[in-house]
Amino acid sequence: MCLSIYGKLLRVDGDVGTVEIGGVERKVGLQLVPGAAQGDFVLVHAGFAIQVVDAEEAKSTMALLSEIFEAEETN
Repeated sequence: MCLSIYGKLLRVDGDVGTVEIGGVERKVGLQLVPGAAQGDFVLVHAGFAIQVVDAEEAKSTMALLSEIFEAEETN
C-alpha cells in the first residue's frame, strides 16, 4: 500500500523544500513540482512532493485525518 500526505511548503532551496506535516518539518525533493512556491500545499510521497494541491482541499483533508487519529486515541 502506498501512502501520500499533504504538507505546507515552508521554504524552497533550489530543488529541495521544507514542508510542515502535522507540526513536524521535513525536507522533500521538489524535482517533480518545479513550479511549487513557499506557502503552497503539496502532496508528499516517499520523500518527494509529487503534486501541488488546492489549499482548501488540503486543509479539509488534514482536519478530517486529525479527527480520525484523535478518535483512535480515545478508543
